[in-house]
Amino acid sequence: MDADQILAEIREANLSYLMLAQSLIRADREQALYRLGISEETAALIGMLSPAQMMKIASGNTLLCRFRMDDDLVWSLLTSHGKTSANDSVSRLHASILMAGRHAEAA
Repeated sequence: MDADQILAEIREANLSYLMLAQSLIRADREQALYRLGISEETAALIGMLSPAQMMKIASGNTLLCRFRMDDDLVWSLLTSHGKTSANDSVSRLHASILMAGRHAEAA
């Protein structure tokens, strides 16, 4: 994949992310805040974007979304290779709790 293809993929991901975020915010604001890991102010801004504004923002060369799992513990809980399904469910729940706590800290 060359640089132009990568930039095109970033732009496409940005537009998809903005469209999904706006849809989630309009459908259920509280769930959107949690699932997207964004503040109330950011949700208000995204919720009011026009299609033209979304296209303009998405056309940048920087990815707008980011991973919320930025440490080894959360990645380990999410990937939990070789564990039973019961342990897998508990691991995913634990990871969700950790990520929700980080959302609360950021807000």
